[in-house]
Parts: sequence; C-alpha cells; structure tokens
Amino acid sequence: MSTKASVPRAAASVDDAKTPVVIVTGMSGAGRSTALKALEDLGYEAVDNLPLSLLSSLLNPGAGSDRPLAIGADARTRDFGPEPFLEELDSLVDRDDLSVRLLFLDCNSEILQRRFSETRRRHPVTPDRRVTDGINRERRMLEPLRERADEVIDTSEMAIGELKNLLDSNHDLQRAPGLAIFVTSFAYRHGLPHEADLVFDVRFLRNPHYVDQLRPLTGLDAEIGEFIESDTDFYGYLIHLKELLEPLLPRFSAEGKSYLTVAFGCTGGKHRSVYTAELIGRWLQEKGERVRISHRDLKKNRRDGQ
Repeated sequence: MSTKASVPRAAASVDDAKTPVVIVTGMSGAGRSTALKALEDLGYEAVDNLPLSLLSSLLNPGAGSDRPLAIGADARTRDFGPEPFLEELDSLVDRDDLSVRLLFLDCNSEILQRRFSETRRRHPVTPDRRVTDGINRERRMLEPLRERADEVIDTSEMAIGELKNLLDSNHDLQRAPGLAIFVTSFAYRHGLPHEADLVFDVRFLRNPHYVDQLRPLTGLDAEIGEFIESDTDFYGYLIHLKELLEPLLPRFSAEGKSYLTVAFGCTGGKHRSVYTAELIGRWLQEKGERVRISHRDLKKNRRDGQ
C-alpha cells in the first residue's frame, strides 16, 4: 500500500453565513476553463482573467450579490505574479464574510506539451519560444501557489467528466457534510492515479488474462468475479482491507478532509482491480458512505481491443 496526499491543507467547512469563493489557478492547459464551467453549473458565478488589482473590488462588501464566486486567475491574467496573488489571497482569507479556497490544477509536463501541440497554441508565458520553455518557466513561477493551495487536482490522466465529478463532490453548494469517497481502478502500465490518497496493488491475485475464455471479459462480469474469488488468498485480503479502511474513514473526516480517493491497481486495469474496486465501493455504500466508483483505464482496454 502507498499513500499520496492530494490536499496539502485541511479542507475547511463552509459557514452558511459566509460567501463561498473558489479561486482557480494552475498550469496553463491543465483545465482551468473546464473547472470554471463546472463550478458555474454548480451555482457559482464564474469570472475569468480578472486583473488582480480588481479582485478586492469584486468582493467588496456591498458591491453586489453575495452569490458564490469562482474566479479564474493564471499567467494570462493582467498584473499576475505569485507575490501579489498571495497578498490578495491573504487579504481575502482574513475576511469574516468570505469562505475562500484556492484550487490549483496541475498536469504532467509532457501531456501539457501534447495539448498545446494538438491545438497549435503558443504558451502564454513564452509566446516567442518553445512550448517546453513556457511550461518549465510557468511551473517554477507557480510553485508557491501550488504549495499554498487548499486543493490540488492533477488532470494528467483525468477525463473531463472525471474532473467535473470531482468538483461536483468537493464544491457542490448543496452537498451533505462528511467525507466523499472515490473508489477507482487503474492499470499500472498507465501509471498511478495522481489524485489517489490510498493505493492498493492487487497484482498478487491470479490473473484472468491468461485464461482464454476470460480474457475478453472485465471485472464487471460475473465470470471474472467467480475466478478472482476462487483465489485462496482473496477473502483474507478482503477482510484485512476492510479492517484497515474502517477506522481510517472517521479519522480522515475528523481532520477536515472533504474527499478521499482509494485506488486499486493491476497490470491492465481490466480484471482484478475493477472487480476489487467494485466490491469495496459497494461495501462502503452499504455502510452509508457517499461513494463514487470509476474505472480509469477500462475504456483504454476496450479501445485497444484488449
């Protein structure tokens, strides 16, 4: 098992008397526009590329509506810079009428480069130089903001729908209090999920891939479940896994964490990890937890004909 923190600071609960404000920043090409649109769909008023000098005016008491705000700011924003940005952030966090959270969207540099190449866009930080130069310079520039962020989301392997679902659970204005849990499967061949908090490796289980009649199926099929459960070590593993998770969940919630991502990995992300994720996800739902189950690499397998 390995752990990876995706939220550097404890998530603060939103006071009903305070106006929610989400400031969205991060690497260019990491999905800021998508995030703002998703927050707008949740009831936030979205404002993008507002000059930092006007940020306080927008949130000035009595300036208008107390509707929740989602504000986009990155390297393309006029007068943008880490120091003035953090100064403005500090002044907003200190206010008694606002509940401010800083959301940072990150992404692998190679994937960012591919996104810019596919759209034939120049990088906003270095429009007259190579895209890689802009990415590297922007990453160095934004590091203080990433360190300060209340929430960091890595969109490298995340589909648009997955990002929207994550934001829906973390920033839904009508969400019930408590911990939102994401259970996902993945393929080690495609790398670890960057957003995962707890990662469990199930490659020790017998692999259905080597059984001809089972290879085309997935962990969503009953035949795969029967095969995996026939492994003599499976039930012992499942019992110990539940014994590990059960006491952790209230502790994560007590620490102020608003969401937890639990990931199960196998070689191809098609059989063992999918079935185990489904079992644990349903078990958590039966315990009354708010759970979403997804399978990161299942579509890749189908697309590749595996």
